Amino acid sequence: QVRVVESGGGSVQAGGSLRLSCEVSGYTSTKCMAWFRQAPGKGRERVALTSTSSGFTFYADSVKGRFTTSQANAKDTLYLQMSALKPEDTAMYYCAAHSASVTCDFVGAYIHWGQGTQVTVSS
Repeated sequence: QVRVVESGGGSVQAGGSLRLSCEVSGYTSTKCMAWFRQAPGKGRERVALTSTSSGFTFYADSVKGRFTTSQANAKDTLYLQMSALKPEDTAMYYCAAHSASVTCDFVGAYIHWGQGTQVTVSS
């Protein structure tokens, strides 16, 4: 059974940094891992989508230049380093993964999701 577990959320002041972690277990081969977020009253937004083989990452315009993903050597752990945080980054952050034969920016392929970790940025 595939399991996705996020950690590292918390509260920080604007301009601060946080690092989120996502660990996937139960998969023989994860092709894509991604971070999404959902703020209260808003739809889910894709933040960063990463190919575990190449490391290529698509970033949303709203986080480009401020957020960076990286992988552990085992390729089943994805980090999201968030810097220069803004109050509008406040949301529940979710990690997701899939191994389908589609590009990593195909959101519909993400079938394995974690429970989310809360990030709150105060002004």
